[in-house]
Amino acid sequence: MITGERIRFRAVERDDLPTFVKWVNDPEVRQGILFHHPYSLAEEENWFEEMIKRPVDEHILGIEVRDTPLHGDEENWKLIGSLAFTNIDWRNRSSEVGIMIGEKAYWNQGYGTEAVRLLVKHGFNTLNLNRIFLHVFENNPRAIRAYEKAGFLHEGKLRQSEFKDGKYIDTLVMSILKEEFVNV
Repeated sequence: MITGERIRFRAVERDDLPTFVKWVNDPEVRQGILFHHPYSLAEEENWFEEMIKRPVDEHILGIEVRDTPLHGDEENWKLIGSLAFTNIDWRNRSSEVGIMIGEKAYWNQGYGTEAVRLLVKHGFNTLNLNRIFLHVFENNPRAIRAYEKAGFLHEGKLRQSEFKDGKYIDTLVMSILKEEFVNV
């Protein structure tokens, strides 16, 4: 487990796949990610099989939040999203990150920012990365703000790089360097 103040990351399990399918089939969630069509459980199972063959540092992690205890003082955790490093370049100590908060009830509460900060901390302090970058659609201001609050800087724009909902949109490139990271 990788634990933060209000969240933790854990390995994704096969039992999580129906939840992921529900998220990626929600049009509002899908607006901010690279899914363009409905996704089936069978497709998600195939994705899972391929994902677990990748290096362990690139496995998808589930984002969980502390939920109201069910009984007494026992902690209860709720899966609200996922995130991962992708295509880690070990020679240049660089990696792209991706995140999805699929549970819309947890949007606009700072969980995305906290998750990004915790993943960046793990990338710099555990994996010894030097640069972490991401791509985000220009029409996703909630994500852009979360990345800015986590310390990411704008690097550039891929003009009209994505076709969504009948129009072309820009993709922004953002990054953070180890020397810029303030370990809070």
